[in-house]
Amino acid sequence: MKNKKGRSFVIIMIIIAVVALLLRLTITQIIKLSIVHNESSAQSTLKSISTALENYAKDNKNAYPDQFSYLFATYPSYLDKGYTDKPSYKGYVYSCPRLDPLGYTCSATPSNCKITGIQSFTITTGGALVKETCVK
Repeated sequence: MKNKKGRSFVIIMIIIAVVALLLRLTITQIIKLSIVHNESSAQSTLKSISTALENYAKDNKNAYPDQFSYLFATYPSYLDKGYTDKPSYKGYVYSCPRLDPLGYTCSATPSNCKITGIQSFTITTGGALVKETCVK
């Protein structure tokens, strides 16, 4: 009788170990897919911001706005929302550290490096997009 209890315990432990391994692999794949989606969204959002800034400049004698809010607070609006006002949007934090009448530099950095994204993106005047691996 004792031998059967010992075997049952070992079988249960093996089942738990296999389930834990499968969960780990599944969660890893979900995180990877989420990162790919977030990075794609960040690039697309930065390109939209760049397009909005370029269109604003075309409409305003080649002068870029000195405030990000001019892109969505005017009529017609150039953007649908203020991405830089939000703490995080789809796993990335957006900022425009340089925004003046002569040009711009905007960036998207993961809100949690290695979990919401692996790459940081920067776009500058003219739409040049640069990728960098985030460092934590």
